Amino acid sequence: MIRTRRARTVAAATAVLISLAAAGCSKNAGGSSSGSGGSSAPAKAAPVTLAGSVTFNQANLAKLDAALKSALAGKDLSKVDIAMVVNVAADYWKAGQVGFLKGCSDLGISKSKCTYFAPPNGKLTEQNSELETLRSQGVTGYSISAIDPTSAAGTIHTDVQKGISVLAIDSPLPGTDAASLYLGTPNYTAGFQAGTAMKQVLGGKGKVAILVGSLTASNATQRIQGFEDALKGTQITVAQKVNDNLQASTATSDAETILANNPDVNGLYGVYSYDGPALAQAVTSAGKTASVHIVSDDSDAQTLKFIQSGVISGTVVQMPYQQGYTGAYILAAEKVLGKDKTMALVKPYLEKDGSTLSSGVGLVTKSDLSDYQSLESQLGIG
Repeated sequence: MIRTRRARTVAAATAVLISLAAAGCSKNAGGSSSGSGGSSAPAKAAPVTLAGSVTFNQANLAKLDAALKSALAGKDLSKVDIAMVVNVAADYWKAGQVGFLKGCSDLGISKSKCTYFAPPNGKLTEQNSELETLRSQGVTGYSISAIDPTSAAGTIHTDVQKGISVLAIDSPLPGTDAASLYLGTPNYTAGFQAGTAMKQVLGGKGKVAILVGSLTASNATQRIQGFEDALKGTQITVAQKVNDNLQASTATSDAETILANNPDVNGLYGVYSYDGPALAQAVTSAGKTASVHIVSDDSDAQTLKFIQSGVISGTVVQMPYQQGYTGAYILAAEKVLGKDKTMALVKPYLEKDGSTLSSGVGLVTKSDLSDYQSLESQLGIG
C-alpha cells in the first residue's frame, strides 16, 4: 500500500518538474510523565500512520509562469524593480527567497532590482521601515506577508495610488487595495487538513492547545478556524489558544507551561513555521513524546528532523518557493503589461473565490518525508 502510494507521489513529482522545466524554473531548480508527580508513565497511544501528500499545485503554476513569461517575451523589463517582503526571518522563508531570486533570474531581471527582506525580529516597525526604504528607491511592486494587515491597509492604499503593485502572499489582505489577488496557501484548507490529521492521531478524543505567532493575522485566524471545524463532531476540545508573538523561545516556554498545568492535554497544534520545533522541544523535555501528539505547519529543517524521529506526527506544508517564483513573474507583468492584462492571464488559475492563487497544500509525514525532500532538492531548496 505504501509502495503504491509512494510510486504515485514520485510520478507526480516527476510530472511537476517537467512542467517547471517548461516554465524555465527547473534549471536550478515515549517516556515517563516527568514533573507530573505521578508514579506511573502515561499509557502509550496506539500508533497511527498518517497518509501524506506532496504534489501541491505546481503543475498549474508552471503553466501560469509559462504564460506570463511568453507575454513578457521581447518586452523591456529594465524599469522593473520588485521586492519580496516577508513577516519574519525563519527557515520557512528561505525557500521563498530562492524562488523569488530564481524567478527574477529567469526573467532576466538584475539581482539589484530584486530585493528580498525578512524582518530580523518579526517586528512591524522593521517591516514598515523596509517598505519606506523601498519606496525611496523607486520600487515598482512588492509582494508582502503583512505582520499586521489592518495597520498595513493605509500604506498599501497609498502605494497602489502611486502606481506601485502590491501582491499579498502567505496571508491574504482583505479590506485593502491588495485584496483582489492572494498568492499562497488557502489557509482555511491548510488548517482543516491539520485538524483532520490531529483527529486521526488522537482517535477522535482528547484535549489540544494551539500555539501561534499572531491571533489577528488572517492566515492564522483562517487556519485556526479550519482546524477547529475539522474537529467538530469529535470528542476533542481546544483547551487554549496562545499567542507567542513570533518568538520560538516564547512558544517553547508556553508549551512547557501548558503541559505542566494541563496533564490531560494530549495534542498540540503549532501554526507558524517555528512552532513545530518549539513544541517538539517542550514535549521532549517533559518526557511526553509517547502521550502528546504534535501537528504543525511548514517544513523547517528542524521540523523535518522531528518528523523523522516521530516526535511530530505530521506537518502541513506550503510551497513558499512558488510564492517567491510566481510572485516575481506577477509583479514584473503588472509593471510591463499592466494589471488588467496580467489578471486576465492569472484568472483561469484562481480558486473558486476568484482571488486566491493557490501555491498548494501538502502534508508531510514520516512515510513520505523522503519524497518531499527529493522534490525540495530538485527545486534547488536545501
